[in-house]
Amino acid sequence: MDEASESVGRVLYEREGHVARVTLNRPAVLNAMDLRMHAELADVWDEIERDDAVRLVVLTGAGERAFSVGQDLKERARLDRDGAEATSFGSRGLPGWPRLTERFSFAKPILARVQGYALGGGFELVLACDLVVAGQSASFALPEAALGLIPGAGGAFRLARQIPLKTAMGYLLTGRRMTAREALAHGLVNEVVPDDELDACVDRWTADLLRCAPLSQRAIKEAVMRSADMPLENAFSARYHWEAVRRASQDAKEGPRAFAEGRKPVWRGE
Repeated sequence: MDEASESVGRVLYEREGHVARVTLNRPAVLNAMDLRMHAELADVWDEIERDDAVRLVVLTGAGERAFSVGQDLKERARLDRDGAEATSFGSRGLPGWPRLTERFSFAKPILARVQGYALGGGFELVLACDLVVAGQSASFALPEAALGLIPGAGGAFRLARQIPLKTAMGYLLTGRRMTAREALAHGLVNEVVPDDELDACVDRWTADLLRCAPLSQRAIKEAVMRSADMPLENAFSARYHWEAVRRASQDAKEGPRAFAEGRKPVWRGE
């Protein structure tokens, strides 16, 4: 198995075969995200996008208390004192741009492994992932309204698109927290398990993901995300980059051939 690992300070990155594991690594401050972490994350996302061996990503936070509590507010307060411009929607012009929440064409599936708090920007990262597995201790919230801020990393947009509008507004305008079970009921989480079973659950999901053709997954993800606000007729007629790649690939022939021959397919991503 080809393995590579690298510690980059505020972010840990490890590749195990076809799985990239990205860990927000500031457990002493509940994985609060400062500008340095955002810059390091950008390098990691760039590396993952370049690495053809990576088929999927598992994103998590270090320690047992938090996935991430979002923006480092102590750093924000210091920047405000120094006269830095106030932030708004998006991160253009700031360290780490484009951040994951704005990498709209990121093709590889991302699974969020959530234990403990996922608040503010941490919840916004979760909302930007394709799949979410949570421990029973997980809790989610966008508390920005109570802090004089806004969910500027897409939380206001994504939450209102992923759950009913009135439900989303209830959380957005009050900062109320939702439990892991409530997130599951709202359809924001794929599975909730006891915390001590979280890693085994993630392993099951990654195994299922790795059994599927990577080009099919990229084509499906692109088609779903790009067509979300299209009329159905337009969705059928739109052109999708990864579907063109999949359709012309050897993997598109390998699946039916393996089925006919009664064996497991061998995906090459080409």
